[in-house]
Amino acid sequence: MALSIYGIQASRALRPLWAATELGLDFEHVQTDYRVGDSRAPDFLALNPNGHIPVVVDHRPEGEVIVWESMACALYVSRQHGLADGRSITPATPREDAEALRWSFWVTTEVEKDALSVLMHRLSMAPEQRRPELADKAEQRLHVPLRVLEQHLAAQQARGEAHIAADRFTVADLCVASVLLWVRAARELMAKYPVTSTWLSACLARPAYQALRPKRD
Repeated sequence: MALSIYGIQASRALRPLWAATELGLDFEHVQTDYRVGDSRAPDFLALNPNGHIPVVVDHRPEGEVIVWESMACALYVSRQHGLADGRSITPATPREDAEALRWSFWVTTEVEKDALSVLMHRLSMAPEQRRPELADKAEQRLHVPLRVLEQHLAAQQARGEAHIAADRFTVADLCVASVLLWVRAARELMAKYPVTSTWLSACLARPAYQALRPKRD
């Protein structure tokens, strides 16, 4: 197999796993569960000394290529193993490539931290460990980036494109949706952004995501 992807679905490893599944790639999924210490094992640390999942290993004829960081992994998989044919998730034009890059960086810096707070304190943590006030504050901060995304998607629709970078689902949508899915626990918040909510539902209805759907989702 050309690719090995280390991680578990209920983590940021979902991103490269989703990309590889969308592309129909024959890849090896190496179950690496950080919760039981797999990511601190010597063999894994040899791949990523930071001890974080995911890691993508691309077994190429000229030698292995190792990629860390979830967004970098997803972008790498789509760009190196997809066809820029205007039909797949791979960016097909410089504009699509730019959109994929900027929105992937954007969602990481502007959304992910607060989205994770919402997920943890609304849903994932045991009820006695949750701190609703932290989720409340995170939701308030999320209004700013959600307005940005709502405006962008509305503008895209006005030009006849239903997705972030094009008239089709691309890795740009995948990367942003992989973070926004954590915010769905904030139902009242998401209801204020109907274009974004409809777009997110469509992304998460895709067969590739459903095939990988984390147990917590």
